Amino acid sequence: MASLKELSAREEIVAPGHRLCPGCGAAIVSRMVTKAAKNPLVVACATGCLEVSTTIYPYTSWKSSFLHVAFENSAASLSGTEAAYRALKKKGKIKEDIRFISFGGDGGTYDIGFQSLSGALERGHRMLVICYDNGAYMNTGIQRSSATPRGADTTTSPAGKEAYGKKEYPKDLTACVVAHDIPYAAQASPSHWNDLMKKVEKALEVDGPSFINVLSPCPLGWRYPGEESIELARLAVETGFWQLYEVENGVYKMNYNPKERKPIREWLEKQGRFRHLFTPANEHILQELQEYVDKKWDRLLKLCSITEEANKTK
Repeated sequence: MASLKELSAREEIVAPGHRLCPGCGAAIVSRMVTKAAKNPLVVACATGCLEVSTTIYPYTSWKSSFLHVAFENSAASLSGTEAAYRALKKKGKIKEDIRFISFGGDGGTYDIGFQSLSGALERGHRMLVICYDNGAYMNTGIQRSSATPRGADTTTSPAGKEAYGKKEYPKDLTACVVAHDIPYAAQASPSHWNDLMKKVEKALEVDGPSFINVLSPCPLGWRYPGEESIELARLAVETGFWQLYEVENGVYKMNYNPKERKPIREWLEKQGRFRHLFTPANEHILQELQEYVDKKWDRLLKLCSITEEANKTK
């Protein structure tokens, strides 16, 4: 991985002056991801917080080639661009080695854009798909998505006398992507910047599709002070809610295993969207969430052990 000195010398692709909220995880993630890239970039961005706040006409924060695409087709649009690049390069009309990155929130990746994502992965385009997962449709009013954690209070899964918030557990998008048998998939967090940037470097060198699901704290939707974003991202990792791992050619690897995992309630109690869970009537939801995290953690450790062992015997 590039040293801090080398990283600091690289040009900022995402320029300051955008309209993202103070403390927005997507702003931090997009800066880190583009900083990790050594080659010229073509970026596609699905409609969402990142897109609408960095490209307010007639201004743009992007110093790279940039495609604003619809909510559902970021992966499809970028895969077509990548195919055109390969054709032009083969004819000698492009000399540079260019890399392709698609950004989308959980709404544009877990839900609305999932079909085009699946198609692009299956066709094997050389592109990196980054999902900044802030756990809801934040720029349109904090509606629940399939990434929203169970128990969260959103405008379409409101907590009150009749409900404790969203009833369903979040979709495991990283597992869905891994099922496409692509060369590289991973989960990362801006709290562990060197892990995130190392994964981006690795993903951009893969000769095929790659995917990184990045936790993206949202002060507005999660309801906490913006200066606590990195602390919230770190707590998500330390409690095991968000696991840092990668799957390289089918082999799972845990990238960070805390010596002692903190209870999930330490992450939940810092967010206003879960405040209602800390009442006697909803105490059982906290217990269920802890059991869910424990189960996911144990399953991931087993996958790491099984696939690593299987890889040794090949």
